[in-house]
Amino acid sequence: MFWFQKEIFLPARKRGFHLITGELLREIPEIQQISIGMANIFIKHTSASLTINENADPDVRRDMETYFSKSVPDGAPYFVHTMEGPDDMPAHIKASIMGPSLNIPIQNGRLNLGTWQGIYLCEHRDYGGSRKIVITLQGEKK
Repeated sequence: MFWFQKEIFLPARKRGFHLITGELLREIPEIQQISIGMANIFIKHTSASLTINENADPDVRRDMETYFSKSVPDGAPYFVHTMEGPDDMPAHIKASIMGPSLNIPIQNGRLNLGTWQGIYLCEHRDYGGSRKIVITLQGEKK
């Protein structure tokens, strides 16, 4: 069994849903050594999250942001935790809904995603800063 782990830093991005599949894959050429296995991708933050969705039409990412901004609005008067601003507590809620990690099968040295699937960084803060991601690969070597 082959194991590999790497922590990477993604640059700061504006609020929204950002396609990062290619960026992550450039950081883990070791995936090419695996014939069958799993990749775990984990974000080390409480105000950003990860998900998999449409990789072709950017309108999907825009619509995702619109939905979550309306569902969990900034500055709602019922939020108590506002030390870091009106987007603080809504970001925590969105991150809990979306989740901090993904498990993706590896087959023949590649992520076994569907044709139209891509990995999103979901940035829930206006100024979230750079983000730390831990990628763990496990599987049988080719």
